[in-house]
Amino acid sequence: MSGALEGTLVIEVAERPAGEYTAKLLAELGAQVIKIERPGGAPTRMMGPHKDGQSAVFGFFNTGKKSLVLDLAKPADRATLDGLLARAQVLIDDHDEAWGAAHGLTSSGVAAAHPHLVHCIITPFGQGAPQEWQMAQPINVINAGGWAYHSPTEAKEDKPPLKGAGRFLPDYEAGIDAATCVMASLHRQRRTGTGQLIDISEIEVQINRIDCVLDRLLAGDVEPSRERTAYDMGGPATCFACKDGHVYLFMTTQGHWQALGNLMGNPGWFGQFKPDWLEFHCTKDRVDEFRTLFRPWIASQDKLAITEAAQKAGLAMVPINTAADLPKNEQFIHRGFFQEVAGLMYPGLPFRMSASPPRITAPAPLLGEGI
Repeated sequence: MSGALEGTLVIEVAERPAGEYTAKLLAELGAQVIKIERPGGAPTRMMGPHKDGQSAVFGFFNTGKKSLVLDLAKPADRATLDGLLARAQVLIDDHDEAWGAAHGLTSSGVAAAHPHLVHCIITPFGQGAPQEWQMAQPINVINAGGWAYHSPTEAKEDKPPLKGAGRFLPDYEAGIDAATCVMASLHRQRRTGTGQLIDISEIEVQINRIDCVLDRLLAGDVEPSRERTAYDMGGPATCFACKDGHVYLFMTTQGHWQALGNLMGNPGWFGQFKPDWLEFHCTKDRVDEFRTLFRPWIASQDKLAITEAAQKAGLAMVPINTAADLPKNEQFIHRGFFQEVAGLMYPGLPFRMSASPPRITAPAPLLGEGI
């Protein structure tokens, strides 16, 4: 079966994970993606870790694409790009405005030369931001967007801020929004015959993903603060070592406490805590006492067995999975989430489409491969 975007030609001049991930999503939905690479290859080809001499980062972000090497400073190569853009429906870019001006790919220039194109540009602060802001890296984006301020919880005051989940979380989030906007714009393009500019601000994507911290501020439950730990959820929620790894436990209600007691067989030390202590007596000393008493018991448990039992009992306890654990997950296996391509396993897309199933059609191309 063909993909939903079959017949759509996407030209990608992006050189960062944000733009590469956007085009990867479109490729997995059936679009033909031609990745334009500078002589020597895209910068992400150099990013570690490496497998068999190839960048695993590049390998993930560029599945299903074709590679074409062009030196856009040369008139002949620039003419080749214009020829491709004349046939394409979409252009994906993630460079700053100075790069666009230097390579004849400003938003106004592209619109004038190729008015039919859906032109998506993903930058840290969006178009029009000061040039020095355009150099922001993922760690800058996730901090400026507010997420890293409270992630992870209980951050040490003397430690630098963390990015949170992975190296490229802002790139993933921006890529999802960008791909969504591209598909909506393609629908418009097919009705009107004209394209449009999509201006994605990675910072605004982060702020758009409001979470419980912002909700609590808006509701007046907490006051704005400069303290790194000011917005921690409180309670005994944290990671605990078990027999074969780690689990994460989250408790905030009397119901959670009762469920944990039942799971543990109501040990004698449970009587040292009032049934509603999580709601009305959750002091730092009580939290520390609970963690001290709980650790020996959880250390003797197998993470999968105990977390499954906890969830059935109504307790929010989950295993902390390693990369090696994920392909063995029964639900992922049932869903066929991981896909094997050329002997390697790749994460798939988190949804199914009955008539046009998304899929990874090929590994990332070698430099210049496929055209």
